[in-house]
Amino acid sequence: MSLPFLTQARAPLTCEIDALNEYGESLQVAIPAERALTVYVDKRELVTLMTLGAHPELLVLGYLRNQRLIDSASDIASITVDWDVGAAAVKTHHGIENIEAKTAKRVVTTGCGQGSVFGGLMDEVDQIVLPADAQITQSQLYELVNTIRLKETTYKSAGSVHACALFDMAGAEPEMLLFVEDVGRHNAIDTIAGWIWMQGDRLANASMVFYTTGRLTSEMVIKSAQMGVPIVVSRSGITQMGHQVAQAVGLCAIGRATNKRFVCYAHPQRLKLQPELAGPKPRAVVTET
Repeated sequence: MSLPFLTQARAPLTCEIDALNEYGESLQVAIPAERALTVYVDKRELVTLMTLGAHPELLVLGYLRNQRLIDSASDIASITVDWDVGAAAVKTHHGIENIEAKTAKRVVTTGCGQGSVFGGLMDEVDQIVLPADAQITQSQLYELVNTIRLKETTYKSAGSVHACALFDMAGAEPEMLLFVEDVGRHNAIDTIAGWIWMQGDRLANASMVFYTTGRLTSEMVIKSAQMGVPIVVSRSGITQMGHQVAQAVGLCAIGRATNKRFVCYAHPQRLKLQPELAGPKPRAVVTET
C-alpha cells in the first residue's frame, strides 16, 4: 500500500501578549501558541493533544504508531487537519482492530506536557532489534550539541517548550534531518516518529541519532527504540526505568550533554571516546575543615 495523504496544515508557533517586567514597565513578549487538536480515527474520537501545531499530521501519525494502534504508515489512508475546528480526521484502510481493548488501559506519563500511553509501556520491547554496528564519536557528539546550540528556536524567543531533533551521522558532519519543538517532549518525539514512518525504507537507521532537551524516561527511550534509532542524546538526565529499557534493547543513552560535558548511561561501546577533546579536567575544590 502507498503512504497516507497528509494535509499541510500550519499554525503560528508563538503569539504576542502584553506583560510587565520587574520595573513595572509594559512590554510585549512572545509565548508559545499552545492549542488543542482532537484526533478522530474513522470518525471515532480518540484523544485531544495539546500542541504548538508545527507538523500536526506527522504528530498524529507518530502518535498512532507509538501507541501501537497501527503497525505502519501504510495502514492510514489520510490525515486531514483543520485548525478552524481544531481537529485531525484520520481515515484508515481497514480500521483498527480491537481499538476499544487497545485503548482501554491508559498509563499517565511523566513530566512537562504530561500525556498518556495506551497499553503496557513494555509491550514490544523484547521484539526490538537495533543496528548492532551503530556508533558515534565524541567529536560528532560535540558537533551535534553545537548544532542545537546555534539553531534559532521558539525556546530562545518564547521559552516554555521542549525540542527534539533527528540527525544523520553518515557524513563528515552531523546532518539535522528534522527539528521539532512542542509544549511536551512526547509530542516532539511523536512528530519525528511520524516523519520517520513516512520515509519508509529510505533511512539507514544505523546512522541515526535522536536528540531531546527532555529527560530520558522509559517512554522516551521506548519510543526512540521503536523508531529504530540506536543512539539518543539528551540535555537532561535519565530515569531508572529509562536506563533499564536502554540496557535491555541495546540503546546508547547519553545525557547531561551541554558544551563539552556529557554522561554516557548505557551501552558505551557505541560511543568512540576522544577524551583529549574534552579539555582539561575541572580542578577539585578543597575546603578546610
